[in-house]
Amino acid sequence: MSKEIVQTEAEVTALVDKLGALKKEIAKVIVGQEEAIDQLLITFLAGGHALLEGVPGLAKTLMIRTLSQAIDLDFRRIQFTPDLMPSDIVGTEILEEDHTTGKKFFEFNKGPIFSNIVLADEINRTPPKTQSALLEAMQEFEVTYAGKTYKLERPFFILATQNPIEQAGTFPLPEAQLDRFLLYIRIGYPEESEETAILKNTTGKKGAQPEAVMTGDEIVKLQNLVRDVPISDDLVSMVSKLVRATRPATTTNDYVKEWVSWGAGPRAGQAVILTAKARALQKGRFGVTLEDIQSVAYPVLRHRVLVNFKAEAEGITSDDVTTNLLKSIQLPVNGKK
Repeated sequence: MSKEIVQTEAEVTALVDKLGALKKEIAKVIVGQEEAIDQLLITFLAGGHALLEGVPGLAKTLMIRTLSQAIDLDFRRIQFTPDLMPSDIVGTEILEEDHTTGKKFFEFNKGPIFSNIVLADEINRTPPKTQSALLEAMQEFEVTYAGKTYKLERPFFILATQNPIEQAGTFPLPEAQLDRFLLYIRIGYPEESEETAILKNTTGKKGAQPEAVMTGDEIVKLQNLVRDVPISDDLVSMVSKLVRATRPATTTNDYVKEWVSWGAGPRAGQAVILTAKARALQKGRFGVTLEDIQSVAYPVLRHRVLVNFKAEAEGITSDDVTTNLLKSIQLPVNGKK
């Protein structure tokens, strides 16, 4: 897909307005979960991938499928199982015969990874060998098979799901692969009013279906526009301090030294800034605020800051570390709303 450029202010306004229409289409099927939906849209705008975690029955798969229906993009679902092979994701060569000449040749049969939106359902149920088949696609937006490289059509998103409570038959994602996910989105239980609405909507006649209100070209335009959203030097400096403070070997923060075994790398800072820009644009602002940084810091650092065994025993999570750091780092005066 060719690079799309936004030309006029009116076009920018129209594109941002479509994000509101997109959320309305998703709301036809998904009740509540606004924070998770916002973070999914931020992932799309920033051109990254997302890992969704939640207990069974919280509509993780339905949320992703609904989002794909509201955007005119190709969608494929891969159910990850212990016997899934890399070729089941990437594709494989099959022996073909030219009926004219009778000669036989190998032809690459593309796998489900060759789609715009790929749902990697229960990704932690397959061994690391198969999980690693996604790495090149997530980072380089291409696939290499038998020495030949195949480009993936843009936009391209991998949205993976996993359940936090099932240990038997699961394989933790390697840190290198976790780092490729732009956001780690946690989905919680619905509020009482939301759960009542879910029960009503899902036990009667078939409800309304989402309609496609955006195209792939419009998503690419928005992705390019996100990178033009300005951010002050003070906020960039704050992000740098935040990420560097997560590293126990070099930080001056006693909380991090006590509870963290491994901190975030430079990719985390890039992710914070890019997703903050995407959040600002999603909110209809062409400029990053301190609130944007604070909001995206949690899903960005959640899988990049590893707490130690002592922290796990005390119930301290990476989100607690992020909260402590956001409170302890001096806030830039020019970055306030």
